[in-house]
Amino acid sequence: MAAGERQGGSGDGAGRRDGAARRARGVYMISIAAELAGMHPQTLRIYESRGLIRPKRSPKNTRLYSQDDVERLQRIQELTNELGLNLAGVERVMALELELERARRRASRLELELERTREEAELAVERARRAERRDLVRYERRESALVPVRPRGRQQRSA
Repeated sequence: MAAGERQGGSGDGAGRRDGAARRARGVYMISIAAELAGMHPQTLRIYESRGLIRPKRSPKNTRLYSQDDVERLQRIQELTNELGLNLAGVERVMALELELERARRRASRLELELERTREEAELAVERARRAERRDLVRYERRESALVPVRPRGRQQRSA
Protein backbone atom coordinates (compact mmCIF):
# COMPACT_ATOMS: atom_id res chain seq x y z
CA MET A 1 0.00 0.00 0.00
CA ALA A 2 1.38 3.44 -0.92
CA ALA A 3 1.73 6.22 1.59
CA GLY A 4 -1.50 8.15 1.90
CA GLU A 5 -3.63 5.14 0.90
CA ARG A 6 -3.74 3.68 4.38
CA GLN A 7 -6.66 4.59 6.53
CA GLY A 8 -6.53 3.99 10.21
CA GLY A 9 -9.13 4.39 12.85
CA SER A 10 -11.33 2.20 14.91
CA GLY A 11 -14.53 3.02 13.07
CA ASP A 12 -15.51 5.82 15.43
CA GLY A 13 -15.91 9.47 14.44
CA ALA A 14 -12.41 10.40 15.58
CA GLY A 15 -10.89 7.63 13.46
CA ARG A 16 -12.78 8.81 10.38
CA ARG A 17 -11.68 12.40 10.97
CA ASP A 18 -8.07 11.27 11.37
CA GLY A 19 -8.33 9.23 8.17
CA ALA A 20 -9.90 12.17 6.32
CA ALA A 21 -7.18 14.50 7.59
CA ARG A 22 -4.52 12.03 6.53
CA ARG A 23 -6.05 11.74 3.04
CA ALA A 24 -6.20 15.53 2.70
CA ARG A 25 -2.61 16.15 3.80
CA GLY A 26 -0.30 17.13 0.96
CA VAL A 27 2.39 14.48 0.63
CA TYR A 28 3.08 14.02 -3.12
CA MET A 29 5.22 16.37 -5.16
CA ILE A 30 3.88 17.26 -8.59
CA SER A 31 5.86 14.60 -10.48
CA ILE A 32 4.64 11.80 -8.22
CA ALA A 33 1.04 13.05 -8.23
CA ALA A 34 1.10 13.30 -12.03
CA GLU A 35 2.44 9.76 -12.30
CA LEU A 36 -0.19 8.40 -9.87
CA ALA A 37 -2.95 10.17 -11.82
CA GLY A 38 -1.54 9.15 -15.21
CA MET A 39 -0.95 12.68 -16.51
CA HIS A 40 1.82 15.09 -17.36
CA PRO A 41 2.89 17.50 -14.59
CA GLN A 42 2.03 20.46 -16.84
CA THR A 43 -1.56 19.18 -16.97
CA LEU A 44 -1.72 19.46 -13.18
CA ARG A 45 -0.54 23.07 -13.42
CA ILE A 46 -3.26 23.80 -15.99
CA TYR A 47 -5.91 22.21 -13.78
CA GLU A 48 -4.65 24.28 -10.86
CA SER A 49 -4.86 27.50 -12.89
CA ARG A 50 -8.47 26.59 -13.83
CA GLY A 51 -9.31 25.99 -10.17
CA LEU A 52 -10.05 22.30 -10.66
CA ILE A 53 -7.40 21.30 -8.14
CA ARG A 54 -5.88 23.18 -5.21
CA PRO A 55 -2.69 21.53 -3.97
CA LYS A 56 -1.22 22.47 -0.62
CA ARG A 57 2.06 24.37 -0.53
CA SER A 58 5.20 23.59 1.41
CA PRO A 59 7.05 26.33 3.32
CA LYS A 60 9.24 26.69 0.20
CA ASN A 61 6.08 27.03 -1.99
CA THR A 62 6.40 23.57 -3.58
CA ARG A 63 3.08 22.06 -4.65
CA LEU A 64 2.08 19.13 -2.45
CA TYR A 65 -0.80 16.89 -3.56
CA SER A 66 -2.85 14.73 -1.22
CA GLN A 67 -4.45 11.36 -1.88
CA ASP A 68 -7.77 13.21 -2.26
CA ASP A 69 -6.14 15.44 -4.89
CA VAL A 70 -4.86 12.41 -6.80
CA GLU A 71 -8.34 10.85 -6.76
CA ARG A 72 -9.82 14.13 -7.98
CA LEU A 73 -7.27 14.20 -10.82
CA GLN A 74 -8.27 10.65 -11.74
CA ARG A 75 -11.94 11.75 -11.77
CA ILE A 76 -11.05 14.66 -14.07
CA GLN A 77 -9.17 12.22 -16.31
CA GLU A 78 -12.25 9.97 -16.42
CA LEU A 79 -14.55 12.87 -17.33
CA THR A 80 -12.30 14.18 -20.09
CA ASN A 81 -11.06 10.93 -21.64
CA GLU A 82 -13.96 8.52 -21.17
CA LEU A 83 -16.92 10.90 -21.28
CA GLY A 84 -15.40 13.45 -23.66
CA LEU A 85 -16.05 16.52 -21.53
CA ASN A 86 -14.03 19.68 -21.96
CA LEU A 87 -12.67 21.49 -18.90
CA ALA A 88 -15.74 23.75 -18.66
CA GLY A 89 -17.89 20.62 -18.53
CA VAL A 90 -15.60 19.10 -15.91
CA GLU A 91 -15.90 22.27 -13.80
CA ARG A 92 -19.69 22.09 -14.01
CA VAL A 93 -19.83 18.37 -13.18
CA MET A 94 -17.51 18.85 -10.21
CA ALA A 95 -19.61 21.77 -8.94
CA LEU A 96 -22.80 19.70 -9.28
CA GLU A 97 -21.20 16.71 -7.54
CA LEU A 98 -20.15 18.96 -4.66
CA GLU A 99 -23.66 20.42 -4.46
CA LEU A 100 -25.17 16.94 -4.49
CA GLU A 101 -22.87 15.78 -1.67
CA ARG A 102 -23.81 18.82 0.42
CA ALA A 103 -27.51 18.15 -0.21
CA ARG A 104 -27.08 14.51 0.85
CA ARG A 105 -25.31 15.53 4.07
CA ARG A 106 -28.04 18.09 4.80
CA ALA A 107 -30.76 15.50 4.12
CA SER A 108 -29.04 13.08 6.51
CA ARG A 109 -28.85 15.75 9.23
CA LEU A 110 -32.53 16.63 8.68
CA GLU A 111 -33.54 12.96 8.86
CA LEU A 112 -31.74 12.63 12.19
CA GLU A 113 -33.36 15.81 13.46
CA LEU A 114 -36.77 14.58 12.31
CA GLU A 115 -36.29 11.27 14.11
CA ARG A 116 -35.26 13.04 17.33
CA THR A 117 -38.25 15.38 17.05
CA ARG A 118 -40.59 12.45 16.41
CA GLU A 119 -39.26 10.63 19.49
CA GLU A 120 -39.64 13.78 21.61
CA ALA A 121 -43.22 14.25 20.35
CA GLU A 122 -44.11 10.63 21.12
CA LEU A 123 -42.75 11.05 24.66
CA ALA A 124 -44.70 14.29 25.11
CA VAL A 125 -47.90 12.63 23.92
CA GLU A 126 -47.35 9.71 26.28
CA ARG A 127 -46.71 12.08 29.20
CA ALA A 128 -49.89 13.99 28.33
CA ARG A 129 -51.89 10.77 28.21
CA ARG A 130 -50.61 9.74 31.63
CA ALA A 131 -51.35 13.16 33.11
CA GLU A 132 -54.81 13.13 31.51
CA ARG A 133 -55.73 9.89 33.24
CA ARG A 134 -54.90 11.39 36.64
CA ASP A 135 -56.80 14.63 36.02
CA LEU A 136 -60.03 13.14 34.72
CA VAL A 137 -63.05 12.66 36.95
CA ARG A 138 -65.97 10.69 35.66
CA TYR A 139 -69.11 12.80 35.14
CA GLU A 140 -72.60 11.35 35.31
CA ARG A 141 -75.83 13.16 34.70
CA ARG A 142 -78.16 13.56 37.67
CA GLU A 143 -80.84 11.42 36.12
CA SER A 144 -78.58 8.47 35.74
CA ALA A 145 -76.85 8.74 39.12
CA LEU A 146 -77.48 5.91 41.55
CA VAL A 147 -77.91 8.35 44.43
CA PRO A 148 -80.04 11.40 43.75
CA VAL A 149 -78.09 14.62 43.92
CA ARG A 150 -79.66 17.74 45.32
CA PRO A 151 -78.78 21.01 43.76
CA ARG A 152 -76.59 23.24 45.91
CA GLY A 153 -78.08 26.24 47.57
CA ARG A 154 -81.52 24.69 47.99
CA GLN A 155 -81.00 22.43 50.88
CA GLN A 156 -84.16 21.37 52.66
CA ARG A 157 -84.39 21.39 56.43
CA SER A 158 -85.65 18.44 58.29
CA ALA A 159 -88.14 19.28 60.96
